[in-house]
Amino acid sequence: MPPRPIIALLTDFGLADPYVGAMKGVVLSLNPDAVLVDISHQVRPQAVEQGAFLLEQAYPYFPPWTVFVAVVDPGVGTARRALALRTPRAFLVGPDNGLLSAALPEAVREQAGEGPAAVTLPEGYIAVAIENERYFRHPVSSTFHGRDIFA
Repeated sequence: MPPRPIIALLTDFGLADPYVGAMKGVVLSLNPDAVLVDISHQVRPQAVEQGAFLLEQAYPYFPPWTVFVAVVDPGVGTARRALALRTPRAFLVGPDNGLLSAALPEAVREQAGEGPAAVTLPEGYIAVAIENERYFRHPVSSTFHGRDIFA
């Protein structure tokens, strides 16, 4: 039997509202065997750099092929892209705002500079825009892509 998939969550949603629970509900609806791990939901609102720092601190300690869902998204509801990133040891999904850069080698992060940018990824890394609406939860909220696109 294959191991149960590990889904690690990092958001700026806080814990006073139902948003983290809604994301977890969507994940478990898609895969009831998933093991959900909370990295943090206490990132300061819209603090992408803090979220990237927390992701960078936690990422190396998870088993290979963990799926990281990171949502600190000041650009929700705008034209910013949703990304899926495969590294040599994990999968990450989140907004194209620099948050997922925590999983990239330092040289690539320096190449990217400030904010999202097109960079050359090293061998073993693949990034794709999440665009196929067939995989979205419908209707897609303009303010809750964590639930409707990333989860």
